[in-house]
Formats: sequence, structure tokens, C-alpha cells
Amino acid sequence: MATTEEIERRVEQADAARSAKRSAVAKRVGELAQQRASIAEQLSDIERELGDVLAESTDVMEIAELARFTDIPAADLNRWLGSRKATRSKRKKPAGRASSTKSAATPASSTRDTPAADAPSTRRKPPAPGDDTANASDPVTTEVG
Repeated sequence: MATTEEIERRVEQADAARSAKRSAVAKRVGELAQQRASIAEQLSDIERELGDVLAESTDVMEIAELARFTDIPAADLNRWLGSRKATRSKRKKPAGRASSTKSAATPASSTRDTPAADAPSTRRKPPAPGDDTANASDPVTTEVG
């Protein structure tokens, strides 16, 4: 049978090994988290610059054409362009919408409201004959391209 001093030494020895492993794991996780934060900031800067370049290029090239030339999905190009617009216009309310308690420009709403350049447009059906409920101010979307 071990003495109390021997038991205490064994416990301390086991705890020291476990403590060293825990310390190494915590240090590595901390290092990786810092590296991830740095890369995420770089990615955010690149996406912001992509959005700026896309916004500047819209007068000379459409997103669909740029997607064909670069093999970058139009959805990605639209997302970068849309997220740029959302961050630039957070204080503005979108025209023609009722006010709500939510922020006017959240990333989810801006990407959802931005149609993809290669997505088919929707058209409103003309009112049925004799239907007087048609509103002349309703927008009609036409397909371009």
C-alpha cells in the first residue's frame, strides 16, 4: 500500500501531465483563433474591394457578361456587389417599402432582394378582362438580355 506522500506525488505527477496537455491545447486554439480572425478581416477587405470594383464596372459590363468571362458564378458577383451596397446604405430606407422595426439593410435582406443576373425575371399577369382592381403603379419586371 502507498503512503500518503506517495499518493500525493502520484496525483501531482498525473495532474502535471494533464495540465501540460490542457495548456498546449488552449494555446493552439488561441493561436488558430487569432489567425482565423486575421484571415476573416483580410477576406472582408477583399470582398469590400470586389464590391467596389463591381460597382465601378457596371457602366461598362453587366454581371452576367463578367461571370462568363471570369467563370465566377453571377450569384457570387451579385452577393459581393449587394453586400457592398448594403454596407454603404445602412441608414437609408429602401424606396417603396413600409417602415418596420428591423434594420433597412441587413445582409440577408440585401442578398435576397438582389436578383441574380442569370435568374429569369418574373412578369406580372395582366388583369383579367373586367377586373378593375389593377393598380397602374405596380412595377412590371421585364427580362433583359
